[in-house]
Amino acid sequence: MGHGDGGGRVLGSHAGGIRRRLALLLVVPALLTGCSDPPGGTAGAAVAVPSASSSATKPADSPDPNEPGTLHASVRKHAKAAGVDPVLVMAILFNESYKPHDAAAQQLWLALNPNASLGVANMHRAAYDDTKRGRDFAKRAWEDLAEDPDLAIEAEAWYLHDLARSLPTHRAGSLTLDELLALGYNTGPSNMRAFARGVQPGPMAQTYLDQLHDNWAKSTAALA
Repeated sequence: MGHGDGGGRVLGSHAGGIRRRLALLLVVPALLTGCSDPPGGTAGAAVAVPSASSSATKPADSPDPNEPGTLHASVRKHAKAAGVDPVLVMAILFNESYKPHDAAAQQLWLALNPNASLGVANMHRAAYDDTKRGRDFAKRAWEDLAEDPDLAIEAEAWYLHDLARSLPTHRAGSLTLDELLALGYNTGPSNMRAFARGVQPGPMAQTYLDQLHDNWAKSTAALA
């Protein structure tokens, strides 16, 4: 759920080496996005940037275990358990696939920016820690998201569940429930509730929503 990972400060004396390694992994440079809620209040990136491929690290015929379309079983399972739309869960994964999610790339990203988001669903530490309370994955650490796509999807689904519970009973405007939850995932719960009262999404939030619409058909197909 994230604010994106842009603007991170470089730590230690090996920053140049880390940057070169990131370039080799084709990690997109900083300035991915930002959001108006405080850290940990959101789960996604506000705007898309060109997706980087980690195919250089695996055989060409090997499926990417972090590619959203390969994660349909986890999406179905956790969306059902959390009582949320599986197509929404999948579409958000596609929205969040703007950067590589292999564990090595994420660890390097985290070294550049300790406030980075982790996992295939791009979740920040504070949001994950809030979501896991009282749940089956309560003992799992936020850092585990980098190596466990199933955990990342489970946390995403339950975060969407929690967002839905925080929506007002009476809503204004034309946004659907799924659209509001996607905006909540991207911009945070307080902004989501403002949109539910009829406030119009700004340009960055609208971009995220447009991407969701673009990804809806292939998300439906991936779950078929």
